[in-house]
Amino acid sequence: MKKQQKNFAYIDSQNLNLGIKDLGWDLDFKKLRIYLAEKYSVVRAYIFIGYVPSNIAMYRKLQEYGYILNFKPTLINKKGEVKGNVDADLVLQAMRDYKNELFDQSIIISSDGDFYCLVDYFYQRKKLGMVMSPCVDTCSVLLRKKAKEKIVFMDNLEKKLKYKRKSTA
Repeated sequence: MKKQQKNFAYIDSQNLNLGIKDLGWDLDFKKLRIYLAEKYSVVRAYIFIGYVPSNIAMYRKLQEYGYILNFKPTLINKKGEVKGNVDADLVLQAMRDYKNELFDQSIIISSDGDFYCLVDYFYQRKKLGMVMSPCVDTCSVLLRKKAKEKIVFMDNLEKKLKYKRKSTA
């Protein structure tokens, strides 16, 4: 009997959220958590996110859905946009988990080429389960080349993962 895989997901929240919004739809994070568990045997899903005090209700919901939130302090840039650079935190957590042999496969969710080194490292060690990117058009060429056949584009998952507003009628 084959043992059940114990896989971890590492989610670059801003990259994911903006990438999906650019496709013209909103992501249902509850559906995504279920999808990750059922499709990729994800038992631990980290979301790396900038901390904004006014978003506490959203953070609570994400935790209820089963995500582990890893907060990064935010700054406001010259354009007035809130920024919380999570790249280093995501890589550090993934490497800690790898070193401690906590997962069988990793799922990296981002289009950001800054994760090339992490994807390469896990790919070489057969620890890369999948790279999930919102869209082929915005996905780093570096990630696409390195992940090879282990990449999926989420624009094909709209029917499964789209947030549907509840009717108030």
